[in-house]
Amino acid sequence: MPELHDLSPPPGSHRGAKRLGRGPGSGTGKTAGRGHKGQRARAGGNARPGFEGGQMPLQRRIPKRGFKNIHRVEYQGVNVRDLSRIEAGKVTPEVLKEFGLIGTLKKPVKILGTGEIDGAYQISAHAFSGTARTKIEGAGGTVTILGTSAAEMPPAPAASEAVTESEEAPAPEGDEASEAEDEKA
Repeated sequence: MPELHDLSPPPGSHRGAKRLGRGPGSGTGKTAGRGHKGQRARAGGNARPGFEGGQMPLQRRIPKRGFKNIHRVEYQGVNVRDLSRIEAGKVTPEVLKEFGLIGTLKKPVKILGTGEIDGAYQISAHAFSGTARTKIEGAGGTVTILGTSAAEMPPAPAASEAVTESEEAPAPEGDEASEAEDEKA
């Protein structure tokens, strides 16, 4: 059996480095493949990525579109066909993680309707598609919606509730108002 120090790459698979700037006889002497003068002949001389010589670059020619919703809830989808890996019974996000159907318990889980279901499952997840719900209940299973996802958090209190009435004295009415204006004048 070959030992580590006996190993070598297959012939022709490892090309040696070009030795640049080693005289005219080498074929890559003097300018060393960089051409004559100019920015790119200098050390460190190259345009930044995306620079098109002053022409309006592609990234700025194409219009902006859309936005990133900071409140987006990213669900981990699990199809009902994948539940066949698990014996019929109680299914929670922890069980799905144990069977490798989801990656993390930090993101909410949504059960999707692709495929057929072959047993009565009691499934707890953060969301269910309409087809998944009908297939699960049609097979004799139950659906429980977990309320820990950001999408199902209770809404923030309305702005009208947060505003309290001011502590100022009520404005004078009728003759008192005209007398107060006369005093100011």
